[in-house]
Amino acid sequence: MIVECKLEQFQTNIGYQFENIKLLEQALVHSSYANENKMAKEENNERLEFLGDAVLEIVTSYYLFIKYPDMLEGELTKLRASIVCEPTLAKFSKEIHLGDFIMLGKGEENSGGRNRSSVLSDTIEALIGAIYLDGGLEATTEFVYNTLLKDVEKKKLFVDSKTHLQELIQKVSEKPLEYVVVTESGPDHNKIFEVEVRHKNRVIGEGSGRSKKAAEQEAASDAIKKLT
Repeated sequence: MIVECKLEQFQTNIGYQFENIKLLEQALVHSSYANENKMAKEENNERLEFLGDAVLEIVTSYYLFIKYPDMLEGELTKLRASIVCEPTLAKFSKEIHLGDFIMLGKGEENSGGRNRSSVLSDTIEALIGAIYLDGGLEATTEFVYNTLLKDVEKKKLFVDSKTHLQELIQKVSEKPLEYVVVTESGPDHNKIFEVEVRHKNRVIGEGSGRSKKAAEQEAASDAIKKLT
């Protein structure tokens, strides 16, 4: 498992100290590591991910409900989706160097899992589930407010990055954008798609996701960041 000094560093990175360090350890155990090390299925982070996903949604929903009293239900739903989506969670994961601390199996490690958006976003949800069990709803709310819910206005770009990118490109060129699936990996029920967005045969953004649509959105978001 992760040595104690690394766990201390990670807790500093996220601004939260665990009372029960075992919860943090479990949140960082990917199923590939658990399988290779013959751990029980309930010892990986998937159950915590399930819990964290639900907690993140309720915390984010309440925040947006209070912050935007005049926003209609449809708009609130879109904005929430932009905050809890894979690209946003993966971006935050990279800010706290989460990939350096995840326990991965050798196969997942060798295939680039440490930087894969789906792995990072799932682990963030597991982390939120662990914080909820360790410190309750108040501690989890504080963590989410201070991290994922900062700069909410900027996160609106993830609602439809493809449309936003198209608008940027149309200002300077009539040439269309092209989204190309570069690789597909994983079993049919859990595929990972790697996508490039190209303009004038030049790669301007890259992304990955569990669906082509998610990967295209991340590639467009990547291109927007590079262009702006």
